[in-house]
Amino acid sequence: MIAAILVLVVAALHACFLVLEMFLWESRRGRKAFGTTETFARETRALAANQGLYNGFLAVGLVYGLWADPQLTAFMLVCVVVAGLYGAATATVKALYFQTIPAALALAALWSGI
Repeated sequence: MIAAILVLVVAALHACFLVLEMFLWESRRGRKAFGTTETFARETRALAANQGLYNGFLAVGLVYGLWADPQLTAFMLVCVVVAGLYGAATATVKALYFQTIPAALALAALWSGI
């Protein structure tokens, strides 16, 4: 039960990333969330939308995995952990807090059966 709740939290975070990156990237809120300028946001909107779509796939995969297959859920969580580590190393340390740690906690709960 705890694992399922944590997985849903991670999925919800990635659904929020989808919205921020696909629909709010150029807005004041989107620019503030990612620390970008108006010019940068305008020039990179297609890249951000693509990234947002991938975050949506992660969210859907996590929810589907809860319903269909715990191994798929674990795989998706590992993908999120790796993406978060890469993001922390190459973009911003915030990725650790918003991607890596929640996914790692969900993965630990899933593997421990809680």
